[in-house]
Amino acid sequence: MSEKERMLAGRLYSANDPELQAARQRARNLVFQFNQLAPDQRDLQSGLLQELFDVPSGDAYVEAPLRVDYGKNTHLGHNFYANYDCIILDIAPVTIGDNVLFGPRVSVLTAGHPIDKDVRNAELEFGKPITIGNNVWAGGSVTICPGVTIGANVIIGAGAVVTRDVPANMVVAGVPACPLRQINDNDRRDWQQAQAEYLKEKAND
Repeated sequence: MSEKERMLAGRLYSANDPELQAARQRARNLVFQFNQLAPDQRDLQSGLLQELFDVPSGDAYVEAPLRVDYGKNTHLGHNFYANYDCIILDIAPVTIGDNVLFGPRVSVLTAGHPIDKDVRNAELEFGKPITIGNNVWAGGSVTICPGVTIGANVIIGAGAVVTRDVPANMVVAGVPACPLRQINDNDRRDWQQAQAEYLKEKAND
């Protein structure tokens, strides 16, 4: 088993492996190019994102600056948006669903290090996959930790540190993130009413 295969399987591996070093260097080069582009060079930015990530829809929108480890271990669903300073450490697979919004400085961190100092000092590490469902909104400075699965239609409050799985249709916040309440039909009714009022006002402008 290669070090890359060990890494993607969540086993201990050495990041000093030449194949992995080359993959990280490739990602750094692409990220550097992306971060240097002018804000109005959206076509070039989109092309670099498609080269960097697994993004079949081709419509990801990411504000610079961006930081990633590998890129190709991350799947971005349709209509993904990340605000400034997004960090994705995709040692293990990262799967992000459709219509996901990241506020500024959101960190998605699959990387882990052994608790035992001797194993850690031997430069062995591991990763655990992260899965984010459809229609998730992560507020500014949210940190999503290794091994976490976030269900669909979840809102994560700014500054939260998500250390455990989050079921669908929840609002969570805090350090560590804890459930505040479920998203319910009243939320849907109130926000759709607000949208209807907005559309009515726009029609009368």
